[in-house]
Amino acid sequence: MDFRKMMMACALLIASCCLQAQTKVIAHRGFWKTPGSSQNGITALQKADSIGCYGSEFDVWLAKDNKLVVNHDPVFKMKFMEKNTTKLVLELKAHRNTKRETKAVQEIIAMVKRMGLEKRMEYISFSLHATKEFIRLAPAGTPVFYLNGDLSPKELKEIGCTGPDYQLGVFRKNPEWIKECHDLNMKVNVWTVDKAEDMEWLIEKKVDFITTNEPVVLLNLLKK
Repeated sequence: MDFRKMMMACALLIASCCLQAQTKVIAHRGFWKTPGSSQNGITALQKADSIGCYGSEFDVWLAKDNKLVVNHDPVFKMKFMEKNTTKLVLELKAHRNTKRETKAVQEIIAMVKRMGLEKRMEYISFSLHATKEFIRLAPAGTPVFYLNGDLSPKELKEIGCTGPDYQLGVFRKNPEWIKECHDLNMKVNVWTVDKAEDMEWLIEKKVDFITTNEPVVLLNLLKK
């Protein structure tokens, strides 16, 4: 390979690495701060897709009749998008016991498979048991993040987690965890970040994802 071709190849490699390293936007409960939208509503999920968000987070429960419902509170109708491309970041809320959580995970995995959405799904939970069940039952390579903030990067790696999805304050207290995660080939997500100065701090730290109620603000910062 001559010098010119080598330099072009290096430039392409650097550009590729930069693209991979750029922080991505996850809309918290969809892009709901727009007319006609509501938190976790189908319109909010569609609008998150329309503005170019990497993903859209939404909350799921297993109801008493063993049907899955989506909302921040344990009532509503289950809805999914089939035409859009935004990743669907499904948060399973903690249930009253581990048996119910296992049942919920089984129902979710089966439903996602029926709908042909396996490649678009990512899973998060405050429940360590539910997190482990997603790791165990979801197709290999499916991203699964833990929300509770009480496990170190090493502990998350040991259970097979994709990485932490922790509240901003956890990383303010333990900023070294971001690098530790990357050294362990794990991803880092941070919630729920709505202030521009906090977004800028996390972008400088090269976190992989930021979950926000202000996706437009974050998208604009990333364009600078």
